[in-house]
Amino acid sequence: MAPRFWTALWALTFGHAALAAPQIALADFALAPRATGSLDTWLASETAVARQGILNNIGSAGAYSASAKPGILIASPSTSSPDYYYTWTRDSALVFKSLVDMFKNGDTALLTVIEEYISSQAYIQTVSNPSGGLSSGGLGEPKFNVDETAFTGSWGRPQRDGPALRATALISFGQWLIDNDYTTYATNIVWPIVRNDLSYVAQYWNQTGYDLWEEVSGSSFFTIAAQHRALVEGSTFASQVGASCSYCDSQAPQVLCFLQSFWTGSYILANFGGGRSGKDANTLLGSIHTFDPEAGCDDTTFQPCSARALANHKAVTDSFRSVYTINSGIAAGKAVSVGRYSEDSYYNGNPWYLCTLAAAEQLYDAIYTWNRIGSLTITSVSLSFFKDLYSSAATGTYSSSSTTYSSIVSAVKTYADGYVSIVENYALSNGSMSEQFSKSDGSQLSARDLTWSYAALLTANERRNAVVPAPWGETAASSVPAQCSSTSAIGTFSTATNAAWPSTLTSGGGSGTTTTGTGTTTKATTTTSTKTTSTTTSCVTPTAVAVTFDVIATTVYGENIKLVGSISQLGSWDTSSAIALSASSYTSSNHLWYATVTLPAGSTFTYKYIRVTSDGSITWESDPNLSYTVPKSCGTSAVTISDTWR
Repeated sequence: MAPRFWTALWALTFGHAALAAPQIALADFALAPRATGSLDTWLASETAVARQGILNNIGSAGAYSASAKPGILIASPSTSSPDYYYTWTRDSALVFKSLVDMFKNGDTALLTVIEEYISSQAYIQTVSNPSGGLSSGGLGEPKFNVDETAFTGSWGRPQRDGPALRATALISFGQWLIDNDYTTYATNIVWPIVRNDLSYVAQYWNQTGYDLWEEVSGSSFFTIAAQHRALVEGSTFASQVGASCSYCDSQAPQVLCFLQSFWTGSYILANFGGGRSGKDANTLLGSIHTFDPEAGCDDTTFQPCSARALANHKAVTDSFRSVYTINSGIAAGKAVSVGRYSEDSYYNGNPWYLCTLAAAEQLYDAIYTWNRIGSLTITSVSLSFFKDLYSSAATGTYSSSSTTYSSIVSAVKTYADGYVSIVENYALSNGSMSEQFSKSDGSQLSARDLTWSYAALLTANERRNAVVPAPWGETAASSVPAQCSSTSAIGTFSTATNAAWPSTLTSGGGSGTTTTGTGTTTKATTTTSTKTTSTTTSCVTPTAVAVTFDVIATTVYGENIKLVGSISQLGSWDTSSAIALSASSYTSSNHLWYATVTLPAGSTFTYKYIRVTSDGSITWESDPNLSYTVPKSCGTSAVTISDTWR
């Protein structure tokens, strides 16, 4: 393989209200992205479908993956036209990263499959394959058979994003282990697997390989961005387990330097190589994968709200407006179905669920960051993006207390919701999502029940609800070297043999640690020859909680009860964005209306219920406003509020 750094630089240079209405605080209103009640209702059910859809595709307990080894994730149950009954390193890592985040947010039932995934990857790393062995390039092999044997057929290999993505997924769980006094397991089980992947990235990042879509051999924006993140957080994780990663530290700045080469001045070039325009959803996916909630709108890492990433969002999504029949007549600034790239011919080239959801997720990420920092900035680079949504947009910085900020954020939220609504429209009535939907009529195409489609739905919904992943260290790793160098570094490869999870961890009780070989224990009050136990109890501290609102309200036919409140998830007091409650449990003796909303742990808000008649007239319940603080205590994942209409 030829070094790609200088090739890429050469190509870039030379080649291309009622009486009882609530008291509204201006600050609350300024942060008011709009929501649609019908979309909220669909997402409440679809997230459960998506979670189960993922579990169905994980061996060996999954409904569609019984023949797969434990922890092995299949891309799809489809075994012909196309045959996706394999496990891809990339897909598996991205999906399990979403599961780890859900686990850390309180979904403790996911612990076993996460452990099984990590154990399976320890073994997969040892399987010799057409790309090589553990220390000779084999970690770049894109896919394996579901029985953990090598796939030896013809394929686009190597693919260098897999090790970086797997390292990120495992580091996220490893950090949870450390935070919950299970450092020994982070050290003895997780770190050896991660170290192999980081060593691969440091050695091979500057070599060509196949892109995210497994079609173009060259240099891919998505791959380079994922590699930079992995090296940065890998160095921190190494220090947390008492090790070091000098090869991470030496290579991360140069990877970041190379990443700048993908910026054309108006959009992100997806690949060096391939002979296409370079406007590609791989760049949207790269931006959301490397989203750091503490990073602000940094251009160097193409954070979702950065001028570069927003300009690119427009360029990529606009490229699909004229190529899909189902997008005909949709104006700029309105959501469209998004595929991989406009020249795509796979299955005749169609929109993908995961690409359309990525377009939404980037915008939700941006809204989160603007609200966190209290302002948004429009530059000459991002101006065209904002003008599509807000015709009066002009360059400058707008405080969250301004009406301009409120209007723009509301428009961006509506725009983002539009992409999710497209997915709602073209998903099957039972919530099932395949890989693609037809550019002509929206019917489902290609592999059924694509695992990545379901993961994309879950992460987009979390960002929509301001539930974000942990930071990965972008703020300390965004300085671009004055001079870029084509480099590499040799790390450490060794077989990760320890995959014995303790029963205490599996059951979620205590912080037991197992000592094997040269492993050491970090906490001990009682010791036996094989196990160290502690009296400390460990559990998950949530970042989001599922809050169920129950209200007893007597209604007549044609009346509905809705919920509206002071925070964006409850419509920011905008009745057109109120949450519709369900009457599915309403009986003559129990006049119950309810809805479940995912809210940030620790957030405090005020709210009220409203009665909406069939002609649209609204009646507010009487004063005062109700108030609530979402719990953030260890182990809390769901709560119920019980009210009676006043």
